Amino acid sequence: MAQVPTTQDALGDVYEPAEDTYLFLDAIQDEKVYLSTLNPNIVLELGPGSGVVGVYTMNLLKSQGIPAILMAIDINQEATACTKKTAQLNNVVNIEIVRMDLLTQLQLRKQVDVLLFNPPYVPTPSEEVGSIGIEAAWAGGINGREVIDRLLPIVKNILSDTGVFYMVIVAENRPKDIARIMSANGFNTTVVRSRQAFNERLSILKFTRMASETL
Repeated sequence: MAQVPTTQDALGDVYEPAEDTYLFLDAIQDEKVYLSTLNPNIVLELGPGSGVVGVYTMNLLKSQGIPAILMAIDINQEATACTKKTAQLNNVVNIEIVRMDLLTQLQLRKQVDVLLFNPPYVPTPSEEVGSIGIEAAWAGGINGREVIDRLLPIVKNILSDTGVFYMVIVAENRPKDIARIMSANGFNTTVVRSRQAFNERLSILKFTRMASETL
């Protein structure tokens, strides 16, 4: 299992690293060689929570001599503060942290080389979606897809031509349907890692543009 970056002792109203986090870190480690060939300039993590996935990715790239910039976006103010602290504790200085809802106020036209997202994927009633507190870390609405489905259509607009998008999902999110949607938007879908965690089947999906979309 990949080494989890150091975080502050008390995370407060922030999602703490858990099985999905550890799986994500292992997947990023699996992708080390691939990511180094991309030589990314901008890494964007949506909903970083404690910030460990983005920070781990940055230090992995730094070990390969790649001076990327990390952008971290979270609607939870405590999460943005925690991400900043995690970056400081792990010597990540090329970071910009923004508090907002997904990408509603940011223009990144085909500039993101690596997109990381551990979304709120737990199926819940729709009214639980949209909190600005810790509930936003897991409440995914119908099929756990309400936040995921907001992002999928805009990935093609923000990801660079050679960029890659990694996302955590569970079986209840209907991964075949996600792959169908992304295919219609010009992306291939592969599974980097999967793991059974208690009553959840977790997977890390990887999306890359189809060859015809990069011409």
